[in-house]
Amino acid sequence: MKKSFIAILVTTLFFSCQNKAQNTVSTVANNNKIMAKENIYQFKVTDLNGEEFDFLTLKGKKIMVVNTASECGLTPQYKELEAIYEKYKGQNFVIIGFPANNFGSQEPGTDKEIATFCEQNYGVTFPMMSKISVKGSDMHKVYQFLTQKSKNGLEDSEVQWNFQKYLINENGELEKVIAPRTLPTDASVINWIEG
Repeated sequence: MKKSFIAILVTTLFFSCQNKAQNTVSTVANNNKIMAKENIYQFKVTDLNGEEFDFLTLKGKKIMVVNTASECGLTPQYKELEAIYEKYKGQNFVIIGFPANNFGSQEPGTDKEIATFCEQNYGVTFPMMSKISVKGSDMHKVYQFLTQKSKNGLEDSEVQWNFQKYLINENGELEKVIAPRTLPTDASVINWIEG
């Protein structure tokens, strides 16, 4: 009688522990799903004119987020950025520029000076946001999302230099990271926009 009672007790404890382990795995899996569902639509930022810009207004569009600078060897990429924006803006595609002074102090200007520079030199018409930091302890929350796998669900990355591109799909999720020296008109970018 004692032996069968002990056997029942051991069996009960075994299945109880197994169920707890499965529940823990499910909880971890569910938490991972929640993390992977973060998207860019949660952010509101300020544009170069001091107006609020809500990423939620871009729902359903493909988005390229790019950190820009006015005094960089890569600054002529503004021309290609504007060209693809003009070509594809009617096809649910938008570029969002974030001026940043993180690399070689190559974006020293005020928001007003940056706006004037972009318009006069490159005819930029795509949305440009207020100057932010894209790395370091004062990294803007948008770039925390873009660079941290725990937030974007895709990969960890570091902004290497001015004009690094982050490609966001129609669901607001990070899909690709494009190196600074890769032109916006590169086949890898165009295929993604048209795909």
